[in-house]
Amino acid sequence: MDTIADLYRVVRERYPEITVAADRVHGRTWGEPAPEFAYSWFESLANALNGEMNKGVDPGKYLKLFSFFSHALQGCSPEVKECIDVSFVENLFWRVPGDKAEPYWARLPASLKALYTGFHGRAPV
Repeated sequence: MDTIADLYRVVRERYPEITVAADRVHGRTWGEPAPEFAYSWFESLANALNGEMNKGVDPGKYLKLFSFFSHALQGCSPEVKECIDVSFVENLFWRVPGDKAEPYWARLPASLKALYTGFHGRAPV
């Protein structure tokens, strides 16, 4: 992935169901989603996933999405890495109780866990 706009486009194409939820979250906070605001949209995506965690949705539903982000980190531009790290990963598990976060954390790829613990200093609790 070379640009955040590329990442935004690919995620939206491959994961339409969670994209709809992320668009709703984004609309409440930032307004209508658009490629020029892709960086903030990834925070909305994380928050949509947090909502799924809080509802107890099986983390298996999002394994392909998490795997996609893990693979995108390999050889991506510094800009894309920062977006995945700061806008997406740092916002995962926000206001999610430990018992609801744990099944997702257990299945999160190591590369995403490393970004999370690099910022937060620990796994979600």
